[in-house]
Amino acid sequence: MTGLTGRIGRVTAAGVMASAMGGIAVLVGEAIAAKARRYAKPTMGLALRTSMGPTDAPRLRLVLLGDSAAVGVGVEWLSETVGGQLARLLSEGTQASGARHVLLSSVGVAGSRCTDLATQVARALLGDKPDVAVVLIGAHDAASLRPPEEAAEHLGAAVRRLRGAGVEVVVGTCPDLGALRAVAPPLRQIAGLLGRRMARAQAHAVEAAGGVVVDLGAETGAVFRADAGTLCYDGFHPSADGYRVWAHALFPAVEEAALTGV
Repeated sequence: MTGLTGRIGRVTAAGVMASAMGGIAVLVGEAIAAKARRYAKPTMGLALRTSMGPTDAPRLRLVLLGDSAAVGVGVEWLSETVGGQLARLLSEGTQASGARHVLLSSVGVAGSRCTDLATQVARALLGDKPDVAVVLIGAHDAASLRPPEEAAEHLGAAVRRLRGAGVEVVVGTCPDLGALRAVAPPLRQIAGLLGRRMARAQAHAVEAAGGVVVDLGAETGAVFRADAGTLCYDGFHPSADGYRVWAHALFPAVEEAALTGV
């Protein structure tokens, strides 16, 4: 009986090892396929800049920092970016705020990680100080497989610098990476897990630094998972509809920040 048990154990162990190796091969293959895909490129340059709303209305300076989300990779028109859609909502205003003349700019760079935010903060604070900064970053940090706390520490430092300069800060944390069509299961599920870990670490760091957190994964992930149209052709970057979903999720916090900063 002992010999039989040992043989069963060895066979089971061999089966588990083979299964694990097969699983690793699948993940590696999916990662290679995802990397080889054709992804959308920035079409509006490094400096996204415009103004919206009545010129005689109170001015609000809005700046975006972060990765491709901050410059609207995946869409062709500035009005379709998350910044453009936020600017429109802010310019229309609410009963509490009324109409505004919104001066929108972005210092984000596609592919950025949280370690790149120090340079972006310096650029954002050049010239006239912004009233509100919106930071969108985290996907590339999550994919790096480094401890999320390391990236979150750099994010917290950036938020602290902006707050120290008198800027209200709203951070949209890492979105739901489990909604990406550019990545096949089961790698997609792993990406989703990494994204949630990153978002939690970001939230702690941002709150400690005095910023406001909008959990984009929790608030919009279900929409992105249900509707493929929220992503552009590459299955990775948002489409105009996807950016609109993000803008409406961010707007209440950004609107409150704008009122606070008056």
